[in-house]
Amino acid sequence: MNDTAPAPVPSSAAPGPVSRLGWAAVDGWTVARRDVLHWWRQPWELLFGLLFPALMVLMFVYLLGGAMSVPGGGDFTEHLMPGMFAMVMVFGLGETVTAVTSDATRGITDRFRSLPMSASAVVVGRCLADMLRSTVTLAVLVGFGLLVGWQWHGGAASALAAFGLLLLLRFAIVWVGVYMGLVMRGQGGITVIQTLEFPLGFLSNAFVATATMPVWLGAVADWNPMSSTVSAARELFGNPSVAGDSWIAQNPLLMAVVWPLVLVAVFAPLSVRRYRGLGG
Repeated sequence: MNDTAPAPVPSSAAPGPVSRLGWAAVDGWTVARRDVLHWWRQPWELLFGLLFPALMVLMFVYLLGGAMSVPGGGDFTEHLMPGMFAMVMVFGLGETVTAVTSDATRGITDRFRSLPMSASAVVVGRCLADMLRSTVTLAVLVGFGLLVGWQWHGGAASALAAFGLLLLLRFAIVWVGVYMGLVMRGQGGITVIQTLEFPLGFLSNAFVATATMPVWLGAVADWNPMSSTVSAARELFGNPSVAGDSWIAQNPLLMAVVWPLVLVAVFAPLSVRRYRGLGG
């Protein structure tokens, strides 16, 4: 595949703030379109990303599911799937870091910086591409969950709100990944991030109730942003859930919105600033 970046529309020609914003959007889509074309030409990368969560579901439902139960009762598969949905959103961190680092290593980022385009377009395009991929991954996993017995019991509006919160978490994780990819260049940084995904994902309420953990560990899991999204999704889907006694565990819907917004507010400006400062 030819990794040369498509020539974006020169944003420098924009005369006013509104026009500059429009050109930045065009530049961002140009960057995102490059990644979409890459998936089209090399679909096995996307297929592997879809296969991994499906295998995780099979392992937990059919291999471990017989030995696991939901405190207070309820179907374990229905309890599990919202946690799996959130896990896939969080595990996308490694994909984002890998993509950003790979572009920097191969000189593609420097190529973008040499073009007359918006400085924010590259990171916004990366975010857009990753959100498109995550939406497809989530849709496939939802279909797979329905096949193994998961279902939601609320209305369509509640289900859509739950999916929206899951994608909101992914949106925040994308910005964290973009910043880390710009800071931690090289394979070593990618390995560190991919290793940290597992404790970040498992140190939550995705698979077991935090009340069953040691008190200090359960408190850490409750304050994991992923736990708030998982609890909120279970509540909106009408799936079995085990709420903790802490304030944050009792307010999952609120925190499932607050956590991602805080992460975006911190890491989006940092990502743009870091990109502008490359080579400086």
